Amino acid sequence: MNPFSMHIGNLASVKDDMVAFIEGHGIRRVPIHVDDDIPSLVWEDETNPDSWKDFVETAKAAGATFITMSDAILEKEDVELLIEEMQEQEYIEEGSSTSELDEAQTLVGHIGKVGHLQLGFPYQGILFLYQVSTDWYERYQQLVDSIGDLGNIVFEDEDEGDQP
Repeated sequence: MNPFSMHIGNLASVKDDMVAFIEGHGIRRVPIHVDDDIPSLVWEDETNPDSWKDFVETAKAAGATFITMSDAILEKEDVELLIEEMQEQEYIEEGSSTSELDEAQTLVGHIGKVGHLQLGFPYQGILFLYQVSTDWYERYQQLVDSIGDLGNIVFEDEDEGDQP
């Protein structure tokens, strides 16, 4: 999902640093998350954990008057729903491993933490993006995606069985 992940457990302090840095450059922040279906280019500098500063400076040099900024905070309801879905799907899958369910349950320790940050700025019809996630948020997204994929398979199988 993201080109850069951090080994820290909470990106809240990084977010605070970003806000101060962006405001210090006189650029407005707009609370928008850019989805994958929008034409965009992703900033890739995985060797430098402070590359977001270069990204902000590039936005300023490009004449950006604003930067989009969004964050993802893990909510209790999201973890509960993930665990519930995984438990329900265990009945569907015979011989399924509980290791993924155990992983989902460890996410409870990350409730209320910032797991993902995204910055963006428009330039000549393209959105340039910087994204960073914690390792646990990356795994959370993988688990959510695997539940979605399995759910699609289950529904497709049921639909096929209804046809004459």
